[in-house]
Order: sequence, then C-alpha cells, then structure tokens
Amino acid sequence: MAYTIDRTFEGEDFAKVVEKTRAALSAQGFGVLTEIDVKATLKKKLDKDVDDYLILGACNPTMAHQAIGLEPKVGAMLPCNVIVRRTGPASVMVSAIDPVASMEAIPNPSLKSVAGQVRDMLKTAVEGI
Repeated sequence: MAYTIDRTFEGEDFAKVVEKTRAALSAQGFGVLTEIDVKATLKKKLDKDVDDYLILGACNPTMAHQAIGLEPKVGAMLPCNVIVRRTGPASVMVSAIDPVASMEAIPNPSLKSVAGQVRDMLKTAVEGI
C-alpha cells in the first residue's frame, strides 16, 4: 500500500510550489502548524548539504477533533505531514501522508472513516497545486 499522495512539478520554482501547496492545503481547511526546513537543519547540525526539503505539518481542526474523539492517542500521529522536496534540477515533488495507510496501525474501525475523509481532502489539495 502506498503511504503518500504524490505529485511532481517540472520546471517549477521550489518556493512557488511551497506557496501553492500552502494555498491548496488552506483551501481544504488545513492550517500549517509546523514547518521544518530539513535542508537548513542538516546544514546547521551536521554541516551537510542536501537539496531543498521542507516538511509542513498540516492540520484540519475539525477532522483532528473527530479523530481525537474516536481515538485519544491518535494525536501521536498528527498533524498530517506534507513534504515539498527538490527531486532534480528542475523538478519538485509534493508528498502528503495517506492517513488511511498510517491509521492501519490503530485497531479502531471508526477511525478509518475519518482517515478516508482526510485522505480525500489531502488528495484534493495535492491535485489542486
């Protein structure tokens, strides 16, 4: 089972794809709660150079509330991570976690419905970039 929802952009500027990703997430009711600049962090901590790589921690408050109501420990798997990374000189990939795949580890059938709704929202966001 694939664990991410992916889309690749050829000839796009990295910063522009990040901007479009934020807008597409917002259009689906997600806010970005966390942002990790992996490139900057690895340079600072390890003095290693890597390509552009950004992790956005996206949360839809309504869906998070529903999920936590069904399974209080699900917060350990929130927010939904969305990565934007350079995959070549002129290509950028956006990958969002597939919540259905990640929720397979939780034995709560009620949670699967919420995870499916969130997956549909994230898929719409990625397609809308």
